[in-house]
Amino acid sequence: MSDAKATPPAENKDAGAPKGKSPVKAIGIVAVLMIVEAAGVFMFVGKTAPAPVAAAEIKGEHGGDEAESVEIPLIEDKFQNMQTGRVWVWDAEVVLKVKSKQEKFVSKQLETRAAEIKEGLSTIFRKAQHSHLKEPGLETLNRQVTAFINDLIGKDADGKERIERVVIPKCKGFPAD
Repeated sequence: MSDAKATPPAENKDAGAPKGKSPVKAIGIVAVLMIVEAAGVFMFVGKTAPAPVAAAEIKGEHGGDEAESVEIPLIEDKFQNMQTGRVWVWDAEVVLKVKSKQEKFVSKQLETRAAEIKEGLSTIFRKAQHSHLKEPGLETLNRQVTAFINDLIGKDADGKERIERVVIPKCKGFPAD
């Protein structure tokens, strides 16, 4: 009897311990579940996301070619300035950026008022302080020319300025004496 009682507890000890099964089956099941979940998320996002918009469609929404800017040369001339007590000559070029839909109107105004524009710009250059003409970005001169041209050209039917921006690509000064 004592042999019979001793054997069963030995079998109970082996039943509680794992038999050395590798966890490959469990890892495989988890990997498959993760792949299925990723595929489900990908499909859900693909179905609910907005459709991609082509660049041509975006351009059409914003006015297309009418929204593009056009550069119109305003003047390229030499202007005198005597604010320092010395005569300086400033070789300058001024260009206007306008929307393409405003190009015809602005060009016609520049053509019909050419003398008035030249007089106004030469007055701005004659009255400008030397430090304003030597600014790296020509901010003061640009602001004055913009205000002058906007007053001269006027606003469009929507009440917006016709001139987007005044560009001064060249403004070189040298003493005349």
